[in-house]
Amino acid sequence: MPYLVFDVETTGLEPDYHEIIQIGAVLYDDRWNEISTYLSNVYPEYPERFSIPASEVHNLTIADLDDAPMIHEMLEDFEDWLMDELNLQTRSDLRRIVVCGQSVTTDINFLRFAYKKSQMSWEFSYRPLDLFVLSNFYFRILKANGIAGPKSLSLKSVAAYFGMERETETHNALEDSILTGRCLALILKNAEKFRVSKDDLAFWEGEDD
Repeated sequence: MPYLVFDVETTGLEPDYHEIIQIGAVLYDDRWNEISTYLSNVYPEYPERFSIPASEVHNLTIADLDDAPMIHEMLEDFEDWLMDELNLQTRSDLRRIVVCGQSVTTDINFLRFAYKKSQMSWEFSYRPLDLFVLSNFYFRILKANGIAGPKSLSLKSVAAYFGMERETETHNALEDSILTGRCLALILKNAEKFRVSKDDLAFWEGEDD
């Protein structure tokens, strides 16, 4: 069960209006050993929808994207990378991959809109692994055991808690994917150290109808 940790930079915040202009990804095996990385810019179909607030986050301009592929070209290349690295035979084999990210639902929505616009079927798993959700649960457990957590659950804060940081202040899809993957691996590895008996657990005791 391989893990695909990915991140996208976009022209804005609305998946049905704005577009992906950069995607970065890290592919891991089922033991969280890194297999390969992927990074590609994407030239938007509607450059006029490029928002200033989004530009301030990723620092990408239209000029930076002049030689980038269009979205359908990137998606085909992205899938070829996955299938080659994992020796997959058909596109349906992509369902074996667990899709991961920080607040990954938003990025999945952008990617699914991109697939729809490119008239490509979505073959990935519907069981994502979200660092934000996992962090919320993990740090609640630490707090209950008297261990302080990060100031917030942003990727920057969670990564800093584990001794990691971005090399630059602006977002880069591959760098954020790498940080997210490393945080996920550490949380899952540390979670294996927790021990609890069934007698320690609370179960719902509903009233009979």
